[in-house]
Amino acid sequence: MDNTNDRTRSERLGYPDASVAGFSLVLAGFVGFMGIITAEVLYPDYSTRQEISDLGSTVPPNPIMHEPSATIFNSTMLATGALVLVAAYFVARTADRRGFPVALAVFGAGAFGVGVFPGNVTPWHGLFALLTFFSGGVTAVLSARVADRPFSFLCGLFGAISLTVLVSVFVYGLFLGGPSPLAPLGAGGIERWVAYPIVLWVLAFGGYLLGGSWE
Repeated sequence: MDNTNDRTRSERLGYPDASVAGFSLVLAGFVGFMGIITAEVLYPDYSTRQEISDLGSTVPPNPIMHEPSATIFNSTMLATGALVLVAAYFVARTADRRGFPVALAVFGAGAFGVGVFPGNVTPWHGLFALLTFFSGGVTAVLSARVADRPFSFLCGLFGAISLTVLVSVFVYGLFLGGPSPLAPLGAGGIERWVAYPIVLWVLAFGGYLLGGSWE
């Protein structure tokens, strides 16, 4: 790590800003992943073919909310988004990273918005969910430009997978008018191919920062 960045520390915590950012990202990934799993387990007869956001609330006209799953999921999104925003702040303090901290902050704001606006709050929930997925994939791709090889390849791969699946949904649904090759996975399965590569990237990139590899 660059000596200048070694001296860039949080005054109160006494750790390098990159380490604080990494800690926040690892915690965000853990909270997001385990929060979703916990909400799924406590949701009656939940299937992973259902959309992830159903854990907070299904969409109108007859929204369904099951407790404690709804509270757990919505709180998970709030906490995850807040932790990513904290990470974005500390990443931005280290150096100019070609827009990467901005993309990370947008991703965090999107996740936080998903928690503020559950599935029954239209159209805001859908807009923030789309923002989260798109910005998350873009952030992972951008991180490949600032990470060392070979880890940068994994960052690009995770981001590309998420964005490719997301774009394919719109291409087949709006332009080709036919079923997606991923249709057998159901809406929830497809959504998880968009969301989970981003969650894995959050955990991996957080560990990368904690490992002192930020240059």
